[in-house]
Amino acid sequence: MTKNSLKEPTKIYDGLVSDEERSLYGITQSVVKNCRFEGPLDGESCLKETSYISVEGCSFSLRYPLWHNRLSTINNSIMEESCRAPLWYCSDLKISNLKAYGVKAIRECCKVSVEDSFFSSAEFCWLSKDISFKNCEVISSYPFFKVERLKLQNLKLVGKYSLQYCNDVVIEDSYLDTKDALWHSKDAVIKDSYVKGEYLAWYSENLTFINCTIEGTQPFCYAKNLKIVNCKMVGCDLAFENSTVDAVIQGDILSVKNPVGSITADKIGEVIIDSFKRGECKITQLINK
Repeated sequence: MTKNSLKEPTKIYDGLVSDEERSLYGITQSVVKNCRFEGPLDGESCLKETSYISVEGCSFSLRYPLWHNRLSTINNSIMEESCRAPLWYCSDLKISNLKAYGVKAIRECCKVSVEDSFFSSAEFCWLSKDISFKNCEVISSYPFFKVERLKLQNLKLVGKYSLQYCNDVVIEDSYLDTKDALWHSKDAVIKDSYVKGEYLAWYSENLTFINCTIEGTQPFCYAKNLKIVNCKMVGCDLAFENSTVDAVIQGDILSVKNPVGSITADKIGEVIIDSFKRGECKITQLINK
């Protein structure tokens, strides 16, 4: 029995349709299944301050449905676009097969695991801790902001300004199509992933990329203690500006600018060193020009 399991539900809400304000406020040790929270009364916060509940096969069209929820599961449910700001201030949640379209989903939460789910949500997953996503898809203009201890496995992400100010991040087997990703982030490992976008990982610290493909202009500028292991770079110019880096690249780099440390690549189209350099860099090209 998991920490989130119901030992013996005290009540089952099956097939309820409600648009009232706080319609199931504060319930505990309950099953909520096949319910629809919708209607002209437009009542908010249908499951606020709840704990030890199992949500199964429900649809949510009203605002702020789960705030301050603890020790619960959500499965096979949908949160419509009108369901604004779902999942705030929650802890110990297990989510699976959820489709969510409302803005600002998941904020100031902790200990949340998500599997096999889809989110289309601006300002997605902010200010949270101990969060994991597996086999999920996220579309967001500003996803994963100031998240600590974040794990992403087999994630497809399409967005902008992703993973900024995040700490202690592991990303595996994922596809990230996003500009300005990982700015100011620290202590991250990205493995076996495709990372596409402009201005990757500026001002970051202690990032490691292993067996990745990295695509886009001006990646890895003003970074500290950057490590790149057996990665391929596509369309990457003006890379590593004023960054401390230890990189082994499989293939070519269009250009690098004022790097510090060590870079090995098959070929580098242009090495730009000017008066703004901050240190020395050992550059090894395996193919003669």
